[in-house]
Amino acid sequence: MSNSGAKVAVVTGATQGLGLALVEGLAQRLSTADTVYLTGRDAERVRRAAEAVPAGGARVVGEVFDVADPAAAGRFAGRLRDRHGGVDIVFGNAVMRVGPDDDPRAVVGAYTQVNNFGTTRLLRAFAPLLRDDGRLLVVASSLGRLHHLAPVLHRHFDGLTSLEEVDEQVTAWRDAVADGSARSGAWPGFVNIPSKIGQVAAVRALAGQRREADLARGILLAAVCPGMMNTPTSALWWDVRDAAAPATAAVPLLDLATEPVKPEHYGELVRFGEVLPWSPYPARSA
Repeated sequence: MSNSGAKVAVVTGATQGLGLALVEGLAQRLSTADTVYLTGRDAERVRRAAEAVPAGGARVVGEVFDVADPAAAGRFAGRLRDRHGGVDIVFGNAVMRVGPDDDPRAVVGAYTQVNNFGTTRLLRAFAPLLRDDGRLLVVASSLGRLHHLAPVLHRHFDGLTSLEEVDEQVTAWRDAVADGSARSGAWPGFVNIPSKIGQVAAVRALAGQRREADLARGILLAAVCPGMMNTPTSALWWDVRDAAAPATAAVPLLDLATEPVKPEHYGELVRFGEVLPWSPYPARSA
């Protein structure tokens, strides 16, 4: 068990880029009694990244955690429950990136296994471990909103009430991409769009189940958008010369993780402290 009052934070996909910046920022903002888990799927990269985090602040511990492994989230959450009794901050940041030359049919299976099913497994495993005033934040994108899909497709992700429903819809889309049938329909060719919408839909579905109890305990569950970043992967798609470095992009995410909860952020997609609307249509009054 952890020392009384000590905080425990977890960051997935943390060996480089935004994930590593989140670990470094948490280590600086938390105290020497706290622990930040820097996780990734490659043991050597995890070790090197953890050793390179500047000293001072919270203790940084490297742990292998491959979100693509269906059993890994449950195992890791169980270890942290045994060690600490619960967790205080979780950033779901693990991502498989695709480039313009990748064939969506060839990569969509592995892609969804990390980005989508990895997200829903993380939510299932770690939401029950959140202590009072905890944070469970999924790094998504401004692309994760319904208006990036054709209206005929909105029904696939809007109004979902469980993580199981989200997984079913992601599976159907994944299979349509893999067998080529998505190309003859309204689905966008850029797989990042439905995937990010699936991530935000997962947060919304779980939030619908937990909202009242979580807000009473000071817990924030949300999807977060760091904005455009200057990284080698982003540069494959866009001109990112003027975009923020990961350390800069991490700041508003770290604010959400460490500052008082704003109830309006709960269950939403938040960018730079503001809620990005999920639907392009105004909410109907009761």
